[in-house]
Amino acid sequence: MPDRAPHATSTTEHGAFCTARCSCGWRGPARRARSQARTDAERHLAAAEAGSEAGEDGTGRPLE
Repeated sequence: MPDRAPHATSTTEHGAFCTARCSCGWRGPARRARSQARTDAERHLAAAEAGSEAGEDGTGRPLE
């Protein structure tokens, strides 16, 4: 199996909204609550560690 790129998440703010992003190119939905954007990032990391994209649609965005 090829090595996978490490995942490093961060959050960015645009006006009243906060979005989680990852170095792999994944981006979560815009959230008003920073805590929810951080939770999106934590869920993405957990899915990446499990080697699964479960719970995401084909775009890599979490299902709501």
